[in-house]
Amino acid sequence: MNYASVTPMPEAFRVLSMMNNVGAMIPEKSLTLEELVMWTEFDTSTVRDHLKGLIKQGYVEQIQIQDVARYHITKTGIVKVLSMYS
Repeated sequence: MNYASVTPMPEAFRVLSMMNNVGAMIPEKSLTLEELVMWTEFDTSTVRDHLKGLIKQGYVEQIQIQDVARYHITKTGIVKVLSMYS
């Protein structure tokens, strides 16, 4: 395989893939914005913007736990992540 010809994954889907890899797939495993920033090493505004788009596409859900916004992948998001690897 010629790695030079591999198209880089868009940042938003890197966020989605990372969420999948760390197991943020159910409300009980949801991550805060700060945790997502730590895991992705993107700046806060970048992660926030990507989350807005991923939520709009139905790939991520935001919930409130003790007045803190937390995020996890939806079933549709899981299918999208798995399709990126096939």
